[in-house]
Amino acid sequence: MLGRAQKHGVLKINSHNLRDWAEDKHKLTDDRPFGGGAGMVLKPEPLGKAIESLKREHTKVVYLCPDGKPLKTSIGKTLAKESHIILISGHYEGVDQRIRDLYVDEEISIGDYILTNGTVAAAVLIDVVARFVPGVLGEEKSLDQDSFSDSLLTFPQYTRPLQYNGMGIPSILLSGNHQKIDEWRKQQRVQKTLACRPDLISN
Repeated sequence: MLGRAQKHGVLKINSHNLRDWAEDKHKLTDDRPFGGGAGMVLKPEPLGKAIESLKREHTKVVYLCPDGKPLKTSIGKTLAKESHIILISGHYEGVDQRIRDLYVDEEISIGDYILTNGTVAAAVLIDVVARFVPGVLGEEKSLDQDSFSDSLLTFPQYTRPLQYNGMGIPSILLSGNHQKIDEWRKQQRVQKTLACRPDLISN
């Protein structure tokens, strides 16, 4: 879907190599942390220059990091309204705090776990946001049926064949009564959310 959206000019995604803004002969983008400790930290100079050269008048700068606010559907909807977003993918032990203080508008985490780098997190965020850009999805109404669209998980889905390994499908789905089907689906969403993610109901 993202490939098709870019092909048709609905959205544009560019990746940039941070080394392009490193000026020393070794093109270094990271260094040891002051105060000691394990790992490396992305240096402020190349990252700051990259942001400055890529920013536009209404750019929003987002940093993907474990200590950011949890990614939710509502964040995707909001970011989809932005005209230009720069995503900073954290690597190693993260980026120099001064970059966060000077340039970053929003910090987002895709979950309570650690990745080897933030590129995967950036890809997840791009996919979440892109779904809310008009023209990306083939069927816009699917947005209203997806899990988390209204703090509920999605309902069970069935397709052909009618029988599989001795198992059929709920008869309501064959009734042709779309009002009853919608009611059944809403009931299933509530039951599934209560069973699997009761925290969503309480929130």
